[in-house]
Amino acid sequence: PFAPDMKLVTVATCNLDQWALDFDGNLRRITDSIREAKERGARLRLGPELEVCGYGCEDHFLEEDTVLHSWQSLAAILNDKELTHDILCDIGMPILHKNVRYNCRVIVLNGQIVCIRPKMALAADGNYRESRWFTPWARPRQTDDHYLPRIITDVTGQDSVPFGDCVVATRDTVIGSETCEELFTPRSPHIDMALDGVEIITNGSGSHHQLRKLHKRVELMHSATSKSGGVYMYANQQGCDGGRLYFDGCALVMINGQMVAQGSQFSLKDIEVVTATVDLEAVRSYRASFMSRSMQASGTPPYPRVHVAFRVTSDDASLAPTITKDPKYILPEEEIGYGPACWLWDYLRRSRLGGYFLPLSGGADSSATASIVGIMTQLVMQEIHDGNKRVLEDLRRIVGNPEYMPPSSQDVASKILFTCYMGSKNSSAETRDRAAAVARDVGATHDATEIDDVTDAFLKTWSQVSDKMPKFKAHGGSTTENLALQNIQARSRMVLSYLMAQLLLWREDRSSSLLVLGSANVDESLRGYMTKYDCSSADVNPIGGISKTDLKRFLLWASEKRSFPSLKSVVEATPTAELEPITETYVQSDEADMGMSYEELSVFGRLRKVERAGPVSMFQQLVHTWWHLAPEEVARKIKLFFYYYSINRHKLTTLTPSYHAESYSPDDNRFDHRPFLYNTKWDAQFRVMDELVTEVVKARARKQIEVRKKKEGDS
Repeated sequence: PFAPDMKLVTVATCNLDQWALDFDGNLRRITDSIREAKERGARLRLGPELEVCGYGCEDHFLEEDTVLHSWQSLAAILNDKELTHDILCDIGMPILHKNVRYNCRVIVLNGQIVCIRPKMALAADGNYRESRWFTPWARPRQTDDHYLPRIITDVTGQDSVPFGDCVVATRDTVIGSETCEELFTPRSPHIDMALDGVEIITNGSGSHHQLRKLHKRVELMHSATSKSGGVYMYANQQGCDGGRLYFDGCALVMINGQMVAQGSQFSLKDIEVVTATVDLEAVRSYRASFMSRSMQASGTPPYPRVHVAFRVTSDDASLAPTITKDPKYILPEEEIGYGPACWLWDYLRRSRLGGYFLPLSGGADSSATASIVGIMTQLVMQEIHDGNKRVLEDLRRIVGNPEYMPPSSQDVASKILFTCYMGSKNSSAETRDRAAAVARDVGATHDATEIDDVTDAFLKTWSQVSDKMPKFKAHGGSTTENLALQNIQARSRMVLSYLMAQLLLWREDRSSSLLVLGSANVDESLRGYMTKYDCSSADVNPIGGISKTDLKRFLLWASEKRSFPSLKSVVEATPTAELEPITETYVQSDEADMGMSYEELSVFGRLRKVERAGPVSMFQQLVHTWWHLAPEEVARKIKLFFYYYSINRHKLTTLTPSYHAESYSPDDNRFDHRPFLYNTKWDAQFRVMDELVTEVVKARARKQIEVRKKKEGDS
């Protein structure tokens, strides 16, 4: 008797730590991932979006060089005949077709290009600006002939290939491709593909980390395969590819609404290949038993099919389907620990500098930054323990010792994290001790110094142009004097930080210099509660996109789970800038200075950015949720927020590049585009708000009278 066709296929997807314009490195990671996929028996390999050149090329996409080097990398892949032999590879790169630039998936097999599928829905909100560089393919279910450049023709012998909205038909199944944003759109391509009989759908993505975002991504893939049936493969970049974003991996495979494979979300690995064996017969059975789906499928217009004489299913009778599993999610405080830590490692090794310098005040923000670097060193140690040679090579290069074998994460930290407590006459012994304790827990090389001589020198210089000397408010000075005296302390610390970052390795008889870490959180940036060009000005800031409330939860988690016990006392302390004199009746407090709590700031931030609320809309929402406050007080707090937000918005034009983690980040560079010169009186907005306050107060008074009369009537 004839043996039945096998219905099991092993597929491979991956997380790749690609880097914008690093064509040689990107090519190495792509080819290594294909080889590993083949070693695991995969017949279909999927890579991330724009993996050949790196997702974050930005305006370099406008350069013809970027397209040229991408073709050169693809030619190298195709020229290695063994590399793509008997494995269908889905590769991402930019392509110019009829003088229009597209974000494309190139499908290759056996050293030949099968077809090219351009992206049809571009990401153009939040951090994404794809429509600045690419055009979406606007002809559903249509293809052109794409004439290949000579560099490819010389390798493959092909003159042209199909280009457009098509699918690949092998001898045993049909495979369709969509790209990143297309999964998030209301009319995703996978819907019609699945109705037309496409059984495996691939998604090469460039999706960045944002706190609490993974659930949405997984839910969309679950919905796609539970409603329509089928196999869904997802690949992503993982790492910092040259900007503020961290791409958080999580390559996965789903079938019929159930997960069968999931890669790591945060990792220091350059390459992570994720494989699963799926049963195509399970897809067919699932779909055929769903009668309403079958009715829709029978009337679905067909996709152009590109036929290849190839089978993705296996002849191995011992092969078994991969067991389903639940998706793995981690807590937001864990995301804060691991995401910025991995981002900092990529940034450090790719900058080719010698480590990080951090002004450590003993407060929550700088302590959180120090502990994130501490977690980074723990991850480095774990990778070295697991045999990751590339991490060890990078570490040895960073510390300048080709024989270095670290005994502990604290020893690593002592060589790549340098901290300094920059005290003044306004500083307390408590913050000095907390800073030293945090540095000791992490393992940082820690110093302490005083800045009073520096600030006194500035005031002495001032005395050369004026006989009026400024005084703190506690000593009878005005607000102007008080702010000036606080700001000169803060700015002196920034200048001293850069001096120390350049000289500390020299002190240790090492070449190179250090990157300066900033530690201003997202809420303080939004409110403008920071000095322009103080220690918020740095090279990079791992917590600039994280709220104070989330940071406190992170500190408690890190104190217990990452062996940094000193962080608990940091959380328990009252947040203070320590820029004013401490008296018997006055101790400076951040929340008192701001006129609002950090919890309130988080609410204002989310409403302003995520809910797109101006002053009036914000009042209309909060007056019905902040029942503990009178309408007048709700309005007062909103006015205070918008006043300080608008007078301080100019500070965000110079904001240190920060790890993007929060949906209400005020990052002026690309995420939150606003003017920086406002009418700080907000005349029309506040006038309408005042009218609403009057209406709400009257309405509530009438309601109280009605309730009282009803009670009297009932009695």
